[in-house]
Amino acid sequence: MNIVLSHSTQTPLARRFLAAVLITALGATGASAEDKAPVDTTPLAIEAVAAFPDLQWSGWQPDRDGVPQSLRPVLLTHAGDGSGRLFVAEQQGIVHAFRHGDAETKVFLDLREKVHYRDSESESGFLGLAFHPRFGENGELFVHYTTTEAPQTMVLSRIRVSKDNPDRADSESEEEILRVEHPYWNHKGGTICFGPDGMLYISQGDGGKGNDPHGNSQNLQTLLGKILRIDVDHRDDTKAYTIPADNPLVELMAANDSKPPRPPVRQEIWAYGLRNVWQMSFDRRTGQLWIADVGQDLWEEINLGKKGGNYGWNLREGDQPYSPTNTSTAPGFIDPLWQYSHDIGKSITGGCVYRGQQLPELDGHYLYADYVSGRLWGLKYDDSRRQVVANRPIPHEAEGLPVMAFGEDEAGEVYFTILTPTGKGIYSFRRQAGQASR
Repeated sequence: MNIVLSHSTQTPLARRFLAAVLITALGATGASAEDKAPVDTTPLAIEAVAAFPDLQWSGWQPDRDGVPQSLRPVLLTHAGDGSGRLFVAEQQGIVHAFRHGDAETKVFLDLREKVHYRDSESESGFLGLAFHPRFGENGELFVHYTTTEAPQTMVLSRIRVSKDNPDRADSESEEEILRVEHPYWNHKGGTICFGPDGMLYISQGDGGKGNDPHGNSQNLQTLLGKILRIDVDHRDDTKAYTIPADNPLVELMAANDSKPPRPPVRQEIWAYGLRNVWQMSFDRRTGQLWIADVGQDLWEEINLGKKGGNYGWNLREGDQPYSPTNTSTAPGFIDPLWQYSHDIGKSITGGCVYRGQQLPELDGHYLYADYVSGRLWGLKYDDSRRQVVANRPIPHEAEGLPVMAFGEDEAGEVYFTILTPTGKGIYSFRRQAGQASR
């Protein structure tokens, strides 16, 4: 049976879980409307500029056999090993590594033979990369991609760095950890990141097409439309990972172990009711998970991650009922922290909370963009008041170009990447001329 928590045919166990989620949601409601101050929307005195305009991408050419080739830098991250390296992945399956001042990147990992990507299926490909928190000791990294063996299937794997070359990962060491089948080519999600608890968090889209036609996001028997949380440092008899004992559905099952029926839910699930998370990241200072969920018809949304949280899709979009599947507001959903309509942008690109040193006026701002409009903002959330106090535009010279991803270096400085025909695909932030530091 499908466990769809907002349907009237809930089991007693599902109702108890819904009650727990409702408590979580009420705890995240925040200040009442009359207590909320106006949101600051004045432009920031910050601008975005090309970070490495002369950097050459090893093996990439803007033209191949007379056909233009755009660079698709789908993510940017660091290894946390003190090396100062940045790692940028192309959606086709190549991971580049370089340091500030390098003239050309090095190919750190090449999985093109295993990664399924087509321009006509632009939400597939290499979508996730996360270095183990102890990468400097164990040399482990994790990748998440659609596989050529089964083009709609997402594969999560462990790979180890070469024993002979720290600037090269050993593709032959790949160990598959998790495989998730999707019915359609779009809505893969794909972000993977380690939390401050050492667990690996994984986003899976709702399976694709439109409207979540199979109801995956509200179905706790499938991993689609979810954020998962697993322990990759241990394994059990049947899996290459273990499920943490404090995952919400593990705790729920344990609390109701003597009260059958016990529905076969997927206990990897940490949060659900999501459409297509692109992307998610942890605030390195507070440990808070930030989630950007791409909308369907009207709303793009930003959420704060809550254990066991239900974000409502496909029964609602943003904080509104989603009319094709639901005509009333059901209880228990977590409201978006922020949402914007499709007259502003049509596909959110989630970012990072700035915790760098170069621009103290950006401290605590969540930097994000819209892929379609190419616009950038810095959003400021006051945790003590539980409300957004600022959502300020950031001008940049690439405005109008698709912003693909955000990422941090080891010092906490934030970059973003764009789809580019020239190879100038990485941007950073600087103070506008004539503006003093604060």
